[in-house]
Amino acid sequence: MTEPLKIWSESEGRLLRLRLNRPKANLIDAAMIAALDAALAGHERDDGLGAVLLDAEGPHFSFGASVEEHLPEQCAAMLAGLHALVARMIEFPVPLLVAVRGQCLGGGLEVALAGHLLFAAPDAALGQPEMKLGVFAPAASCLLPELVGPQRALDLLVSGRSITGAEAAAMGIASEAAADPERAALAYFEEHLKPKSASSLRYAVKAARLDYVARVKDKIRTVERLYLEELMATHDAVAGLEAFIAKRPPQWLHR
Repeated sequence: MTEPLKIWSESEGRLLRLRLNRPKANLIDAAMIAALDAALAGHERDDGLGAVLLDAEGPHFSFGASVEEHLPEQCAAMLAGLHALVARMIEFPVPLLVAVRGQCLGGGLEVALAGHLLFAAPDAALGQPEMKLGVFAPAASCLLPELVGPQRALDLLVSGRSITGAEAAAMGIASEAAADPERAALAYFEEHLKPKSASSLRYAVKAARLDYVARVKDKIRTVERLYLEELMATHDAVAGLEAFIAKRPPQWLHR
């Protein structure tokens, strides 16, 4: 089976490249989560590292998480792994750039939101469609309000609608909308990060994100319990996931 993640370095070790490598879906499943977490853990102490760039093979960043892994018998382990990855990403010691094109949905968007600076193609589709399946997006429930405020976050989380990369930039989710988001992220690295002291960058990142990291990590623990202990005890959450897997409309009992 194809390795879920491509990993290489550029600019004499100043830039770590990570590329989701299971197109076209690039599902954020247990194998992908483990590969991303291991790659970041293995390089977070590299002295000369100035940035990480995460992008994806193929036309789409990610269709989202594995729905099968959201079912009751697997969701606790899945959420634990994903949320540990999100925590590692938000407090990564150097800037973590993410380049998005095509669809970036569900768990894929949660991973993208956990990066520090997001570059999106104007016609990319970013969304949290979990509510359409009868569940909610735990990590995005913690990350989106920090980026766009509670009202806009609530809209995206309860509607499950997608927005374009251009809209994401206008809302503050993306730092920039660019026809070639990978090139835009590389240009940002070359101009703003590569010339800087790697050790000083680490202090700057830590200082800028200190309270943000603390808030998100604290909230995500509470939201994970809400998902596992309350949401997954309802009929509709399980029924919605099973209906999606069976490719049929869900039958809500509203309980």
